[in-house]
Amino acid sequence: MAVNRWIQSGNYRRNYKEDQTIFATFSEQASLVVLIILLFLVPYAPFMSRSLFRLFDLVLIYTVAVMGLNIVTGFAGQISIGHAAFMGVGAYAAATITRDLAVPLLGFADAVPFWYVLLLLPVSGLIAATAGAFVGLPSFRLKHLYLAIATLAFQIIFTWSVGHTPWLKQGGSIRVPRVEFFGEIIRGSSAIGPFFYYFGLVVVIVMALAFRNLLRSKFGRALVAVRDNDRAADAMGINPGATKVMAFAIGGFYAGVAGALLAFYNGSVIVESFSLAISIDFLAMAIIGGLGTLVGSLIGPVFLQFLDPWVEQLADLVQWVMPSTIDVGTAMRPSVFGIIIVLFLIFEPRGLANWWRLLRQYFKRWPFKF
Repeated sequence: MAVNRWIQSGNYRRNYKEDQTIFATFSEQASLVVLIILLFLVPYAPFMSRSLFRLFDLVLIYTVAVMGLNIVTGFAGQISIGHAAFMGVGAYAAATITRDLAVPLLGFADAVPFWYVLLLLPVSGLIAATAGAFVGLPSFRLKHLYLAIATLAFQIIFTWSVGHTPWLKQGGSIRVPRVEFFGEIIRGSSAIGPFFYYFGLVVVIVMALAFRNLLRSKFGRALVAVRDNDRAADAMGINPGATKVMAFAIGGFYAGVAGALLAFYNGSVIVESFSLAISIDFLAMAIIGGLGTLVGSLIGPVFLQFLDPWVEQLADLVQWVMPSTIDVGTAMRPSVFGIIIVLFLIFEPRGLANWWRLLRQYFKRWPFKF
């Protein structure tokens, strides 16, 4: 039977090789190519400004971190409230390695070459992965709320340790050299330019491909089995404890890469960038985007990061209408975000990724309604 690879109304995969493909139809491949082209053209849009550049850059960096959290929470089913601490480990690793090793030994002064950044990103990720594996060790004995408290303890320990370590300037600002790209020094968030946008976009694409292929492997199926029922997974020959620890390690790697990228983007590292509030934001991004989905890891950061300026404008409007209210902006942001999380948990627990799935199903079945 001939199968139209451009339009399919069902699943026509006939063997294991076809079942392991990422895209079912050529139209899905074409739509992804169009999306990537549009993303590469975003910096040249007439509406781009300094603030929008920073929003897009932060969305890309946080997307990498949320992908790691989705591996831990969405696929392995382990609640993590200390994901920002893993990101902080990667950021401080990049800052201290550059400050104490690269600058004295390699002679870098005001800027580091681009190849050095490319090498340091996976190194920072591996250091954060080691911390993630260490934090994942309690998963051999702990589950659910108790494991969440253990990750919360790591977040608190990280913040306290950085704040009381002279080597890390008690959590104060540690300068990170700028990036030199073909003889031009990139000024990071202080400059209007597409360098970090393109750099972050390429990192997101590479990490997303690794994410997708990892979950199609034997280990990815083990993650889902452990999440659904760890005792049944154990009976099938899967080691639940080792699988959970590996999930924490991989999630830590993603967060470490995002942390190193954020360090070079900001040009400095400070402990407030990796606080408990940031960990809650990451968890909110994963929940709103859709746990256990790659699309959710992309949509969640976009939704919350672009919602933040609207909440600030709404707070300013309320302050203008009711001048007697005190510090509306400080109270409105956590209130609005908390309400949104609760509404998604009640009415759409699958997140925005489910809306994307329904939209795809509609176009796949169109013009039929069933």
